Amino acid sequence: MSHANVYRYFESKEALIDAVTAQWLKPIEAGLRDIANSADPAYDKIERMLAVVYRGYRAKLESDPALFALLVEAAGVERPVATRHYGRLRAELKVAIEEGMAGGGFPNGDIVRAVDLVVDAAHRFIHPAAVGMDASISRPQIDARFSRVSRFIGRALVAGIR
Repeated sequence: MSHANVYRYFESKEALIDAVTAQWLKPIEAGLRDIANSADPAYDKIERMLAVVYRGYRAKLESDPALFALLVEAAGVERPVATRHYGRLRAELKVAIEEGMAGGGFPNGDIVRAVDLVVDAAHRFIHPAAVGMDASISRPQIDARFSRVSRFIGRALVAGIR
């Protein structure tokens, strides 16, 4: 395919790169929606949501570092593909936290602060640049760290956000 033909479908190189990035993010985002719509308890949903993002990123980093680098770059300059993806993650986490508060699993409180706590605590596992920086850490070691952080997040949500 010629360059001219590619630009019939994409207005710029950045638009093409964003489309490729969005395509490999689709299964992660579908996983988030599936988890949000499941009948699991809220804490389990949150842990599974974080895991689907972290494991999806780590798998892409290991299998196709060049494609993963596109997301790192997009996140670094806040391109729409990255901000949309991040917004979807936050929205699905918010749904699960609201459900936990409504069901009595988490004390009622400020939902925005609760989402911020989850995102901040899990940053190392859900921010593309942080995941990339941990590429040299073995999978068992980083998985163990993820488990500890997930348990911490669960305890913090059950204790209540002040």
